[in-house]
Amino acid sequence: MKFSLDLRRLINQDNNIVQLIVMTILIFAIMTVLSPDKFLRYYNFESIAYIFPELGLLSIAMMIAMLTGGIDLSVIGIANLSGILAGILFKKFSDETGVADTGLSVVMLGAIIALGTGLVAGALNGLLITKARITPILATLGTGQVFTGLAIVFTGGPAIVGFPDAWAFVGNGRIFGLPTPLVLFVVIAALIAFILTRTTFGMNLMLIGTNPKAALFAGLKRERMVIYSYMMTGVLASVAGIILSGRTNAAKSDYGTSYLLQAVLIAVLGGTNPAGGRGTVLGISIAVIALMLLSSGFQILRFSNHLIDLIWGAFLLLVIALNAYQGRSSR
Repeated sequence: MKFSLDLRRLINQDNNIVQLIVMTILIFAIMTVLSPDKFLRYYNFESIAYIFPELGLLSIAMMIAMLTGGIDLSVIGIANLSGILAGILFKKFSDETGVADTGLSVVMLGAIIALGTGLVAGALNGLLITKARITPILATLGTGQVFTGLAIVFTGGPAIVGFPDAWAFVGNGRIFGLPTPLVLFVVIAALIAFILTRTTFGMNLMLIGTNPKAALFAGLKRERMVIYSYMMTGVLASVAGIILSGRTNAAKSDYGTSYLLQAVLIAVLGGTNPAGGRGTVLGISIAVIALMLLSSGFQILRFSNHLIDLIWGAFLLLVIALNAYQGRSSR
């Protein structure tokens, strides 16, 4: 009962949630009408359930960066570098056939290395933004190139393949009949939502983005909060990299490059204010589902990847323009 009341209160406070639900239903209905025999197949929805968690985690990471009035364009570089460093470790434990050791201790060490990569990368972003006073878009654009460059140096270009079975389980397995990536996404999304709405850290993060001067007078250590937020963003990107490398059984410097534009689009579409202070995990989750249904429909209708990228870019500009118009109208 309490959960339903909280959900109803959230929806009443944010009309964007209702708009997203309506949009998702419309996309589902349109794609069903256009290609019911292919779109409604069980395999199509199963594929979405395995793929959307990695994009969803990257979008939540983007939202957290935007809450402080920033942005993180390095999330793809962090995700790929995390998977590659773990893959290099597994190669060290490979047998003569090239199959990585499946020992749980090795897999756990790989996970620690991957998550540690995201933590350090996020801290670097935060320090560049707060201490070096570099604009977030420029700082993370630069570090994103550095992380991608490091990934190329470590691999020489080709993908690293042959991950342990336990690692592949994270991207392709099932827990109680549900896709493992989906279960991980739900757990992590719920945890992030709790942190942002029920903890002092989350409240302070929102305040910093909403009113930096008020946050300063309230005695909040803005620089420390920004660094923590980018560390959280980096860890989420690493988790996405773990899922991606587990699903594909490979890690490469250019995997998931199309996710960057989509993550920004989903964050804005999900109700996140790029200027900071507003954003919900629920909005991001619904926006991810809507865009995954739309993307699946485009592929079924045989839209080219270049045309899809064009649509995503135009969609992002449209959403930003509409949000700006609504913001001016509400004043």
